[in-house]
Amino acid sequence: MMSMPHMTPAELRQHATFTALMWAFSYPGRPQRLPAAGLAAFVAIGETLLDLETGFFTPYDDLVPALAATGGRPLPPIHAPYQFYPQLTLAELDLLVTAPLGTYAEPDRGATLVLGCGFAHGTPLHLSGPGLAQPLTITVARLPDALWRARATVAVYPLGWDLYLVDGDQVIGLPRTTRVEVG
Repeated sequence: MMSMPHMTPAELRQHATFTALMWAFSYPGRPQRLPAAGLAAFVAIGETLLDLETGFFTPYDDLVPALAATGGRPLPPIHAPYQFYPQLTLAELDLLVTAPLGTYAEPDRGATLVLGCGFAHGTPLHLSGPGLAQPLTITVARLPDALWRARATVAVYPLGWDLYLVDGDQVIGLPRTTRVEVG
């Protein structure tokens, strides 16, 4: 009989985080549960996505050591493929809009943005596109409305950003293929 090695608690957490992130992009707009909440959710996502081959940006000094512990390199936002904004302000939006969009030859070079927000109340977002059998409306709070205008202006498919929206221990994925209408 073949025995299987047991996963460590860290491996279990990364596996649960990876699964939540995968399902979040597979079913845009549908909340998925993360194994951690608050800033720890951002750390768990960083531990799952970052490694020695990747770089990141965050304007939050408290988050930098945990993200750097993954082996990922801190980079300026214009070069960082992964960006973490636990609380996106208008001033930080100026940094975010410089995030890589990818190229027509390599659209996968567009940044993945992990943004803190709220799901209970807020701005209605009407979602449509791949992964959605029919249009879906979600509400998102604590994100500047200018984010959605910037995404619509600078991100022309196949170029753009993939978004993970995080509220507590919940994550919603919005791949660049998801159309978002505000209102």
